[in-house]
Amino acid sequence: MFLSRGRVFLGSFLRLNMAQSIVDSMRTASTGTLLVTDHLNYWGGKRVKPRQERNAEPVFEPATGRVLCQMIPCGAEEVDEAIKSAHSAYLKWSKLSGMERARVMLEAARIIRERRDNIAKLEVINNGKSISEALVDIDVAWQSIEYYAGLAGGLAGQHVQLPGGAFAYTRREPLGVCVGIGAWNYPFQIATWKSAPALACGNAMVFKPSPMTPVTAVILAEIYKEAGVPDGLFNVVQGGAETGSLLCHHPMVAKVTFTGSVPTGKKVMEMSAKGVKQVTLELGGKSPLIIFKDCDFENAVKGALMANFLTQGQVCCNGTRVFVQREIMPQFVEEVVKRTKAIPIGDPLLESTRMGALISKPQLEKVLGYVSQAKKEGAKVLCGGEPYVPSDPKLKGGYFMTPCILDNCRDDMTCVKEEIFGPVMSILPFDTEEEVIRRANNTTFGLASGVFTRDISRAHRVAENLEAGTCFINNYNISPVEVPFGGYKMSGFGRENGQVTLEYFSQLKTVIVEMGDVESVF
Repeated sequence: MFLSRGRVFLGSFLRLNMAQSIVDSMRTASTGTLLVTDHLNYWGGKRVKPRQERNAEPVFEPATGRVLCQMIPCGAEEVDEAIKSAHSAYLKWSKLSGMERARVMLEAARIIRERRDNIAKLEVINNGKSISEALVDIDVAWQSIEYYAGLAGGLAGQHVQLPGGAFAYTRREPLGVCVGIGAWNYPFQIATWKSAPALACGNAMVFKPSPMTPVTAVILAEIYKEAGVPDGLFNVVQGGAETGSLLCHHPMVAKVTFTGSVPTGKKVMEMSAKGVKQVTLELGGKSPLIIFKDCDFENAVKGALMANFLTQGQVCCNGTRVFVQREIMPQFVEEVVKRTKAIPIGDPLLESTRMGALISKPQLEKVLGYVSQAKKEGAKVLCGGEPYVPSDPKLKGGYFMTPCILDNCRDDMTCVKEEIFGPVMSILPFDTEEEVIRRANNTTFGLASGVFTRDISRAHRVAENLEAGTCFINNYNISPVEVPFGGYKMSGFGRENGQVTLEYFSQLKTVIVEMGDVESVF
């Protein structure tokens, strides 16, 4: 079996040298110089030319505003081809042992690790985040594949002894073809978060990236191919809502895993329900970060910055409602404002940059609109919240803004209730633990939360009472692949990362074995 796979691997490697030229070219890439002309669809083990190009949508480089490539959405025939290709690969992949799958996945992790710098650069050009962040994202990606490779060989059921020598056992089996629908804030990382547990369990996946960040998911498909997966095991189809609808409705799809907004998540759930498909939803958030007066002040300030300004604030689990105990409010505000003003904004490919460009012009305008609305409702802008034009001429068309701190906020303000998805921090004072927990939970979201305190009893007590899928104690926005991530309430259900995710990409079969005669009432 593996001699045969080895021959496929060698052939793939020779053929993929040209397909991977875009990754290799990243060594000398700089902002504003890349034009992607390769096909962005991928199934059957190769990039696929779109059937029609009439519905092409321009994809912009966030840092410059120039057109990076054209995204051509897949229609019904193309979606059907990709899913059938995935099903064919699933029939082969699912018959391998967990250890056999693990070897291929470990090779994929090794390739990503080897090419991390170039993949990160491509991610930055397509997404706009700083290179320092993108490098971490790519590390998290290969770690995720490596982690689930380690679990693949341990997938097992149970043995149950029954009366009279009879027994039963359970088998943990794959679901089949899974659909992954990704978001634009972590394009490559989300593709691995969804595909790694799916593949470890023996499934195939058809992945649809965000139409705004279509470039790097295809690189992951080529890496899986190079590592030795069957042709079609991980496919990429491009498109927006219409393509997503075709995927959710397709009768050969067993599961849909979606990352994105609450309104779109509701539609995905509704469409998938018609086929009784399993669904994982990782949706939005408006997470509380609670800072008590007995905190380690330096760590609390750093935590608040990490909770609000990673990826230009475009992170679903960001702690954008920062509750600060009244006694330390003036000191905290002064320090946070000082450090926010000092955040270097500019070319995201420069190592010194800490804040790049927002994903698009409409997103930038939306975030600036929230700041304007906050001022109308009585909030005070302590810093930022304005369009930013870097001095570098090539960045003048980019989607930059200064990170914003809002004071004088109330719980009923729009900026406090709604997910802004931009670099805007709302600071609110509180007095007592009971009060702040009640206010923190007064939201339809429940993705994440955080607390800074030196009181260990209080830390665990608050964590217990916060209605959120994750609670960070004395830190924020760290996402180890070993621990589950997902939401409460309207932030979704199901989990990504951690061992529990294997349960969301597999199903249990019970086998009952009678060792004696059948007892019949007839």
